[in-house]
Amino acid sequence: MEERIVVSDAYRARIRSMHDTKVKLNKEKLAAYGGSIDIDDHGFIYFDGFTFQPDYPDESGVLYGCRAIGQNLRRFLNEIPVYIHPDSALTGAWAGVFQNFANIGLRPEDRPVQFAELHKKYGITQSGIGGMNHLGPDMTIGFRDGLPGLLEKVRWYRQFNAPADTDFYDGEEAVVLGMMEYTARHRDYARELAEKETDPFRRANYEKMADVNDALLNRPPRTFREACQFLAIFQSVDRTYYAGGALGQLDELLRPFYEKDVKDGVLTDEEAVWMIASLFYNDTHYSQIGGQLPDGSRGLTSHVSFLILEAAHLLHIPYNLAVRVYEDESCDPLLRRAVEYILEDGSGPSFSLSEGIETGYTRQGHPRELARMRAKVGCNWVALPGIEYPLQDVTRLNLAWAFLYALDEVMESGNPNLDDLWTHFLAHMKIMVNCIKDGYDWHYEVVSRNTPEVVLNLFCHGPIERGVNSASGGVDIINLNVDGIALATVADSFAAIEQRVVREKKLTWQEMYEAVKSNFEGKENIRLMLKNIPRFGNPDSLANNWALKIRDSYVAEVLSSKTPKHHLTVIPGMFSHGDVFAYGKRLPATPNGRKYGDPISHSAEPDPGFAQGLVSFSPTLKANAVASVQPGMGNSAPLHLDIDVDMLQRAGGADTLCTLIHVHNQMGGTLLNLNCVTKEQIRQAHADPDSQPDLVVRVTGYSAFFASLSKEYRQQVVDRYLSDEK
Repeated sequence: MEERIVVSDAYRARIRSMHDTKVKLNKEKLAAYGGSIDIDDHGFIYFDGFTFQPDYPDESGVLYGCRAIGQNLRRFLNEIPVYIHPDSALTGAWAGVFQNFANIGLRPEDRPVQFAELHKKYGITQSGIGGMNHLGPDMTIGFRDGLPGLLEKVRWYRQFNAPADTDFYDGEEAVVLGMMEYTARHRDYARELAEKETDPFRRANYEKMADVNDALLNRPPRTFREACQFLAIFQSVDRTYYAGGALGQLDELLRPFYEKDVKDGVLTDEEAVWMIASLFYNDTHYSQIGGQLPDGSRGLTSHVSFLILEAAHLLHIPYNLAVRVYEDESCDPLLRRAVEYILEDGSGPSFSLSEGIETGYTRQGHPRELARMRAKVGCNWVALPGIEYPLQDVTRLNLAWAFLYALDEVMESGNPNLDDLWTHFLAHMKIMVNCIKDGYDWHYEVVSRNTPEVVLNLFCHGPIERGVNSASGGVDIINLNVDGIALATVADSFAAIEQRVVREKKLTWQEMYEAVKSNFEGKENIRLMLKNIPRFGNPDSLANNWALKIRDSYVAEVLSSKTPKHHLTVIPGMFSHGDVFAYGKRLPATPNGRKYGDPISHSAEPDPGFAQGLVSFSPTLKANAVASVQPGMGNSAPLHLDIDVDMLQRAGGADTLCTLIHVHNQMGGTLLNLNCVTKEQIRQAHADPDSQPDLVVRVTGYSAFFASLSKEYRQQVVDRYLSDEK
């Protein structure tokens, strides 16, 4: 195990100052935005009184097109207030999605009205059409070219390709100019602050900020601090445009700068920790540490990996860092340190699991060497930096709708049976999947002339060189994702019918159906009879078999064909994000005992309370269940564990967690998120969020201040913690 990083009291105080400011700013944001924000903190600053009026291309009030977006983004970056935290090493911030610079979307003639009927029928509220910013940049492009090099590159390829319509290059050039002007404004602001500052450290810090920003206006980053500042500039601009949020393999990005500066005697470990903490304070962009080289010859864990963990631990605010786990002893010290910090802090990094991610990607025909390069750069997803357009986490199919329509049809037939129910379910699922594939063809055709990836194109291999947006052939690999959700809701419903109606004959089909259609009004006994079966996650349940059958059929249907028009690859996943309440809000009652409007099940997980009455360690049962139903194609079906830390200490503490993570990886798991606080702490924070304003939790794949979340979103975490008491 690597020794702990030594950070002096002075640097700890500066990092703590940023923590305290973040908590204070969070309260201000909550007051401004209605009391709750159900997203990760995103690091944004609420600039009271700041507004921006975009120049829309027509009277629709929608901003679209590369040139129009780029020019408006440039204007925004020149009008947004400058921001520097006095104890940070870095400059800049963004205004947040609620104060964003424009209403960006599809022009009227490109809106997918042809799918409206099917979307409404099947509750498809996230179709993927118009989805943005769900790809991973290669930040080494920025480190290699710098801001002036990016500008030169855009101008050179515009001349080289000589397109008849320069809309694409005009927009990209405007974005780079806006980034440079944003950097210059913060350089000048830092100099102004330095002139007024009387504290010697802060004065020198402001002067250094100015020098760093000035250097970035003239050349690529050369030092560790310049590299962190470049990333902070990127974060502010990337977030501003459609809330992008990916950095990549952060330890490897920063390692060359760290090693050079240490060798030159210009950087200490505590300074590096402070600079990384400043980067996390700037924003919660997704990044990864650990992993392997593409050929698997050695691990990527370095001293910088531990510096990054230390910075996140000391800052103790929401951040979205992942530790890559693979089967090699060299990665165990990093995993162990991350687990220890989770036990100390209550939350921390997530764990991106190589076995499921890499083996699944090879099933698509990609080599293992390429699969190892995929980094976790999103809430639940991974991507190849700069060469892959995966569009994960923006497309979902609520399979409970397919089940309910199937149930209605078999009951109308007058001769209901399980075989027919399954056949009708598959038919509706096929309609839903085909609707998504047709929609992806539409997305491919219209997105680039409407909402191109004007920021991420600059940090990908191909778009600038080809003059083509990354979403429509600018990058080499296009893998579009669709997530099937409500797995446990459907599996438990099938199992309840099989057990109570078909096998035990305690209910007739008609009695069961009437109870469900009446939302169990006056029929609580029937609801409990249907609910209280061995559910998905219970090793002896019928529901486990149904879950596997649903998973297999869903995966096969998605993989059965490419999109009909443009022959795009679509990959199955299973991730609901935190939207289980939203997806359940208008969903009628289901035979698993769920009432109208209640939440659906989360991702590929069992419902809370599935392990009641079982003597086994329930996190292990849950981990086994999620591993068993992985889609198996390299896209995540995450596992969320919310563990009472008092109970965990009795069950082996960090050793138990490390073992559980490794076993879940070996079983083909893809992602694991952890919260470890006491039940009493989560109860108190839920009853009175203001009592613990800096309690950080992982909601799904992202982290947030628990006090920031709405009551519904907090309830998800509470239900998972208290599930054995239900």
